[in-house]
Amino acid sequence: MSEMKDLPASYVEYLESIEEHHAAMVLPVMRESVAEGTHGVHVRGLGSHYEQAFVDETVPFGKVKVTKT
Repeated sequence: MSEMKDLPASYVEYLESIEEHHAAMVLPVMRESVAEGTHGVHVRGLGSHYEQAFVDETVPFGKVKVTKT
């Protein structure tokens, strides 16, 4: 994926570790995080019907926090 070249390595590693449909949900949020450059990404509810990814001010930039609920 050429669009991943501008992402922090931790984001790329995370995207490569999950299924394609999950990556499609998370990638736009990672792009938003990179555009802002101040906060990381929180993925919540992975594997459930309530999956959500968002830029989280409590997560350092370049990091991905995953919670199951």
